Amino acid sequence: MFDLPLQHQVACMCEVLLQSGCMDRLTGFLHSLPPLFLSSSSWPCPGKLESMLKAKAAVAFHQGRFADLYALLEGFSFSPRSQSLLQQLWLRAHYMEAEQQRGRPLGAVGKYRVRRKFPLPRTIWDGEETSYCFKEKSRSILCEWYHHKPYPSTQEKRELAATTGLTTTQVSNWFKNRRQRQRDQTTDMTGSVIYPSVCVLCGTHPAVSQLCAGANSASSHKHRHNRTQSQSATSC
Repeated sequence: MFDLPLQHQVACMCEVLLQSGCMDRLTGFLHSLPPLFLSSSSWPCPGKLESMLKAKAAVAFHQGRFADLYALLEGFSFSPRSQSLLQQLWLRAHYMEAEQQRGRPLGAVGKYRVRRKFPLPRTIWDGEETSYCFKEKSRSILCEWYHHKPYPSTQEKRELAATTGLTTTQVSNWFKNRRQRQRDQTTDMTGSVIYPSVCVLCGTHPAVSQLCAGANSASSHKHRHNRTQSQSATSC
């Protein structure tokens, strides 16, 4: 077993590299550690172990190793401070697998079906239901404010962000989309409502955009490799 100061340093380095989005450096750092150091039994402190496992999950997503990602997320009960990022990794990995199988991007309905088929595991979910990617509590707060004031000021958006746990950008996007839906309801004689096809909660973590870029690249490479093997087998 390694000493606690060293484990603390490793955990801090994992958090710093993950927050910065430097996935190549994070990957290299994890690979530089002794194999025994990556074993859960070597970490007596769950908090420090969580930082290392979160980093391993991010690297697995970045490299397109989704099976390893799912195993990591389902094998450890993560604290609420890590759940937002890990929920995004879980959902985006399943979205990308579905898109690869179908050969086209998923729309809002397709993503909803994926979420229903692959619900968040209890290890990364606090049990609160979500609606269009928002937790019901946060959505209720925003809806209540919208009925009071559809155009909140910049300061009010900051206050709403602090109350709901969202970012100011997410709050702004929610109000913008809500006003657009309200206009659609007013002008559309058929009575149909148009919902935004893009989840405004995507990309809340600094590492997510770069993670997705790496995962897309790894997934595309794997798809081309499998297609080449299939074509070779057919020609034989």
